Amino acid sequence: MLEHTSLERQLEAVASDRLRVLVVGAGAAGLTLAQLLRRQGLHPVLVEKAAPDAAAGYMLALMPLADPVLDALGAMDAYLSRSTPMRRYRIRGRHGQPLREYPMDRLLSEAGHYRGISRGALMDVLASPGGAVTHHTTVTAIEQTPTTAHVTLDARGQSYAGAFDLVVAADGLHSTTRQLLLAPTEVSTYDTGWGGWVGWAEVDAEPDLGWEIWGTGAFIGTYPVKDRVGVIVCGPRDATRHGPRPFVARARAGLDGVDARLERALHQVAYGDETYFWPLTDCRAARWTDGRVVLLGDAAAGFLPTAGIGACMAMESAGVLGAHLAGATPDEVPRRLRGYERAQRPRVEAAQTNSRGLAKLMFRGSHAYSVARDLAFRRAPLEAAIRPIRRLLRTRPSITPGVRQGDRTPG
Repeated sequence: MLEHTSLERQLEAVASDRLRVLVVGAGAAGLTLAQLLRRQGLHPVLVEKAAPDAAAGYMLALMPLADPVLDALGAMDAYLSRSTPMRRYRIRGRHGQPLREYPMDRLLSEAGHYRGISRGALMDVLASPGGAVTHHTTVTAIEQTPTTAHVTLDARGQSYAGAFDLVVAADGLHSTTRQLLLAPTEVSTYDTGWGGWVGWAEVDAEPDLGWEIWGTGAFIGTYPVKDRVGVIVCGPRDATRHGPRPFVARARAGLDGVDARLERALHQVAYGDETYFWPLTDCRAARWTDGRVVLLGDAAAGFLPTAGIGACMAMESAGVLGAHLAGATPDEVPRRLRGYERAQRPRVEAAQTNSRGLAKLMFRGSHAYSVARDLAFRRAPLEAAIRPIRRLLRTRPSITPGVRQGDRTPG
């Protein structure tokens, strides 16, 4: 597990590294990269603005895209023990009636694992190799020279100065570090106009089943994780602004029948202690690199949850960046970062565009559209819907250190 360490100790440890790296953000992207760099013999400074006991967050359905990174970290056994297989996916119509069920294990198993896991459990898995982290810490200034990135950090109100060869901004969708790098006009957002409550229900007799209701002005999804079921109930923000209980009552009124899992899901969103609201927006940075600073994960391209691929792409990007940095000397860093962006950004943005396209199908308020969508689901094979995901799986980049797609200059 991670050791909660003072910033002074981390700055002392990194000072003698061949490559002095600062990773801002200990989420899926930042923690993955830090752990991969540690396996290369480095001591990256890893900082996180949140407290150690911050909420564990939401549920994830991890595609096989995550497998190479988990293997590289030696964390696959921990992942399998903290997650549960997602073997089946059921689509339900606008009134809650089952339309089709798809064998996800048959569609994706040849590429690796498809499993449900809570974000908190995933963080524990990524942390399992150990390492240091400093919480309650943010970056307040970055000044670059041709040879060094001079960074000012704030840790619990105390200011620290550090000199680094590389700064990785992996501090999420609303990255404050990104604001020091890019102008506001260089970050675009996609707003669905919807939002949803996330909560947790008890596991039931079908722990391998995830299902979704694509309703008229409402979306309900349930997804198994280890010993629990994650729930999300979404709607247009002009309808959800009145709170979860009125919206749950409205969503329930559109359903013909409510089975046991659906009843628990609706109850937890309306009355559960762990429920929180998620505005369904994403972001896209116009560029990922500036000298010795690079954006990673949601700070570069934040995903909607519609395709269930955001965490996988963040982890994959961390793996690709780690491969590009393998063996790099300080003077090579800017070129290695440009090679990384050239290789990975088109892939990530294509996946993000697919996620946005799914949102346009899922989050609709038209009754006529919902009727037509239900008819289409009765006929359409899931293979067509997940074709973009399978394409990403077939073209997975290497995360082997020293293999750097897109870097045409020998390094």
